[in-house]
Amino acid sequence: MELIQNTADLSAYLAADEAVDHHHPVVRETAARLAAEVEDSYAYARAAYEFVRDAIPHSQDSGDLRVTWRASDVLGQGTGICYAKAHALAALLRAEDIPAALCYQRLADDDGHGHVVHGLIAVRFHGAWHRQDPRGNKPGVAARFSLDGERLAWVPDPRSNEMDYPVLYAEPHPVVLGVLKAAPDRPYLWKTLPTAL
Repeated sequence: MELIQNTADLSAYLAADEAVDHHHPVVRETAARLAAEVEDSYAYARAAYEFVRDAIPHSQDSGDLRVTWRASDVLGQGTGICYAKAHALAALLRAEDIPAALCYQRLADDDGHGHVVHGLIAVRFHGAWHRQDPRGNKPGVAARFSLDGERLAWVPDPRSNEMDYPVLYAEPHPVVLGVLKAAPDRPYLWKTLPTAL
């Protein structure tokens, strides 16, 4: 699949916005701590990915009812669903001048009776975009950071009307951001998750 930037301006994938708020002190402090432990930008990208994947529990897995959507809130409160964790990882990467995009998949939902949009990111290295899924591993999910072939949580099955969306967004998709901002808690959010983009 060819990944398509929604803007040709690469600097857009380094910018801060209301969700990817990489100028926030919590994001800057986390980025600085991670950067101090590695020797180059590749190692930093892996460390940031593993931190978000492993140290920030997916709120559905942990049973946390809070809904976060700003990167600073995800890092500060230590919780988030896939979209929020993607915002946090994008912010940590951009904080260290590594271009990061938000991207999405359409997957069958857990009960198999519909679909849900899943959020992940893409990081730019070696002149190309590489998708990464910081959702968090659990039984049956074993995503890992890779610049040499994708190691995502899920591979869409076209027979089940699942798909990868090829567009790389500089800012969160408005539909995704809208449902996150409108949800008072995760049970409400679960009822309003987008089924397609």
